[in-house]
Amino acid sequence: MKQIVVVTPADARHGFALAGVRQLTATPAQVMTTLQEITSDVRTGLVMVDARLVAGPAQQQIRELEGRWPGLCIVLPAPEMAARVEEDYVLALIRRAIGYQVRLS
Repeated sequence: MKQIVVVTPADARHGFALAGVRQLTATPAQVMTTLQEITSDVRTGLVMVDARLVAGPAQQQIRELEGRWPGLCIVLPAPEMAARVEEDYVLALIRRAIGYQVRLS
């Protein structure tokens, strides 16, 4: 069974771990190195990254990682950020997960 790994800043280090999910902490400068280590483990199937760690060039690097890694990498909105998720992003995740274009109404 594939593992779920969550990468957050240090201030959120206990949240997901309390639910039994493997959780790692990183800084924005460390996030891409951490993601490369996580995705090189064949047991990892889903990686969730706190949006506070993803800025500028890291966004593009994550998209490139998604293109070459068979797992799924999701950027989660940070707790203090608006919870609004763009529909295009959600559709892309669904399309990647099921391999089929869907239309949400």
